[in-house]
Amino acid sequence: MTKLLVVGAELDRTDTWIKYEKTMCSSCISSCCTMPVEVRFTDLLRIGLVQEFERGEPPKQIAKRLMKEGVVERFNQKYGIYTLTRMGNNDCLYLDRKTRLCTIYDKRPDTCRNHPKIGPRPGYCAYKPKAR
Repeated sequence: MTKLLVVGAELDRTDTWIKYEKTMCSSCISSCCTMPVEVRFTDLLRIGLVQEFERGEPPKQIAKRLMKEGVVERFNQKYGIYTLTRMGNNDCLYLDRKTRLCTIYDKRPDTCRNHPKIGPRPGYCAYKPKAR
């Protein structure tokens, strides 16, 4: 069987993902930032989308408000997981389109902090090189 050289991974095909190395991030188009970002209340608090006093409010009510504000696209009530809104091109709401860098990097959600240790294929990345 002949192996094909994959110039860039396909997001929906984890078998095309590449073993992650720290040096990859600086030459990538931030393809991981086009995947759905699942967050919990503590992430929303860190980002500044909710306040500590809201911890006692029903999560569904918080989700409804954040959906109306356009920062959350859905809420999984069973697991208490909010999914951040993505732009029309699937970029995360907090990804700068020109620099391809996170605009809330110091406050980023745990999902992002732990990528690619966790995710669809732990230890692998949907690496796509920047155009030269």
